[in-house]
Amino acid sequence: MKEKILVTSALPYANGPIHLGHLSGAYLPADIYVRYKRLCGADIVYICGSDEHGVPITITADKEKVSPQTIIDRYHSINKEAFEKVGMSFDIYSRTSLPIHHQTAQEFFKNFYDRKILKSKISMQFYDEQAKMFLPDRYVEGTCPKCGYEEARSDECEKCGALYEPSELKNPRSKVSGSQPTLRETLHYYFPLGDYQARLEKYVEEMNLKYGWKDNVLQYCKNWFKEGLKERAVTRDLDWGIKAPIDHSNGTKVIYVWFEAVLGYISATKELSLKKGDKELWRNYWQDPDTKYIAFIGKDNIVFHTIIFPAMLMAWNDGNPDKYILPANVPANEFLNFEGKKFSKSRGWGIDLIDFLNLFPADPLRYTLASNMPETQDTNFYWKEFQYKNNSELADIFGNFVNRVFTFAEKHFNGTVPEIGALEEIDKKMIDDIIQAPIKISKHLEAFKFKDAIFEMMNLARAGNKYFNDNEPWKTIKFDKSRCSTTINLCLQTIYALAEVFYPVIPFTCEKLFKMLNAATVDWFSITGANLKTGHKLNKSELLFEKIEDDKIQEQINKLSSIEEEKIDQKSKTIVSLSTLEKENKKTNNEKVSLDSNQDITIEEFKKSKIAVARILNAEKVKKSEKLLALKIDLGYEQRQIISGIAKYYSPEQIIGKKILVVENLKPAKLMGLELKGMALTFEKENGDIELIFVSDEAKVGSVIS
Repeated sequence: MKEKILVTSALPYANGPIHLGHLSGAYLPADIYVRYKRLCGADIVYICGSDEHGVPITITADKEKVSPQTIIDRYHSINKEAFEKVGMSFDIYSRTSLPIHHQTAQEFFKNFYDRKILKSKISMQFYDEQAKMFLPDRYVEGTCPKCGYEEARSDECEKCGALYEPSELKNPRSKVSGSQPTLRETLHYYFPLGDYQARLEKYVEEMNLKYGWKDNVLQYCKNWFKEGLKERAVTRDLDWGIKAPIDHSNGTKVIYVWFEAVLGYISATKELSLKKGDKELWRNYWQDPDTKYIAFIGKDNIVFHTIIFPAMLMAWNDGNPDKYILPANVPANEFLNFEGKKFSKSRGWGIDLIDFLNLFPADPLRYTLASNMPETQDTNFYWKEFQYKNNSELADIFGNFVNRVFTFAEKHFNGTVPEIGALEEIDKKMIDDIIQAPIKISKHLEAFKFKDAIFEMMNLARAGNKYFNDNEPWKTIKFDKSRCSTTINLCLQTIYALAEVFYPVIPFTCEKLFKMLNAATVDWFSITGANLKTGHKLNKSELLFEKIEDDKIQEQINKLSSIEEEKIDQKSKTIVSLSTLEKENKKTNNEKVSLDSNQDITIEEFKKSKIAVARILNAEKVKKSEKLLALKIDLGYEQRQIISGIAKYYSPEQIIGKKILVVENLKPAKLMGLELKGMALTFEKENGDIELIFVSDEAKVGSVIS
């Protein structure tokens, strides 16, 4: 029986173009997962669309002196185009302004109203006298009554997570006019969220035990439960929105956007069903208990998808025979920052997705974001990092391997897959690497560990490069053609496997690669190391990745420098084995590192040292030094360029992928023009060799040793 999966990504707000942070948070991880699952043969639908109601849209429309419809039409079109260019494989990209969504939202509201789930209440709401409008919570800021945070919303503090009544907010100010709003009486309808707390706590616990929810999501839910869930208004006094289907409102009440936007997933699936000619098809996903529903979001949407939307579905299911499924998992990501700072439209800090794609291809961006995804904590996009990922990894490792093999096959084997001969141990190891790669990668993708999956994908390319180099086909073609033939056969099998496993991440490149191979994808777990038959005709090779020149990257960095008075710190963070650097330092007179390794320290002083697990992502020799290796490491919360004096004892290939221990909080120093910040832990063997301290593969990157 096919696995049936429903996937949604948070509906982007049609008030502006999406940026790289949005892509990294809710859309790219979902697309990678969906593409992977399709290769596994799952029955899967991927649903998304524009969120098109709410006050921000009306404010933008007023500023531009146009209608709200003009605003949503503009940004729906811009974002839809950007998603298409970056390769989002939505089954449908819908809109909440469509009649089918209005009908769906009103159906839920009317059902809850008729069953007396919704309660009416006169409350005090902030009113902007200058703008002559009631203000939504997000458009009032003030001082939190609990922690004193000065940019708290009218009902919730982003910093401490406290919930309170608008009247409790100190020093309120309108974000629309800047004036101090007043409190006015108004009648609204409320959803009794607190009535569902016990069931929600049980639901979250059960789903976590079954599917393994992320720690950041669980902690967020626990904080809300600890504070205690409260009733939430489901109507607002606005002109732009879905009219609340209650007779006495005189058309002045609309359904609050938080209530109706999440229902856009259902209405979009209904629209998809109509387009496929079966208006009931949507029920096969939303109302089939065998369906697994995965909701991809950013951390700012956790409460809506783990608490509020499930509570709404529970309320519906209590009184209706056609019952909805609840999210099985909500793998929310943290935030992606831009060059060390938050994306800011008002300050012009960041870059919109559509603008990025007008400068660079989609796949290098997808690869860069996926390999640095903010899965458990905030991460950063750096222009230099993007260039490095494209040039050093995609072009030099993956692309170069493909080019060398295809060029060799075209020249010496008439552009066909040569015969495989007797297998040696090195061949068997390569075949095993090919077979194991989809298994390892699948394990990570199923757990939504996209960075680990990317690492394993590129490891297969590294293994292919090493296999090609170690077998030296340019030599064996002269004296042992059978041996050469075997080498090229397995290299082509490796390329086929690479095209398959990389397809979810860089689909445009892999489509080109499959065309070069004159082949198509297979089931994910059908990679055998013998998928291309002897004599199979290859097509002409093409360049997969263009190198990105320094001047193109510097141009983008210069744009940021003109925005910010502070210059972006482009210095790389460095970790070095100080025992080796002390010896290396003796060779230089103008740069010194002060080291005193014999002084006794107290336990309290030792406790100040932060020893953490890091993974080596890449390694290469440092110029003008026989002892130093420059490494690229992952500390979980960030990646650093590191240096260690181990070049005489390890080749780069030996240590890539290994996990080591580093002291990461030493005072910075400089050596040979490099900023040193930290120490890679090593020990000296009895024969005088230096060895890194490796740790188990089970050790979590970034975890601190205590």
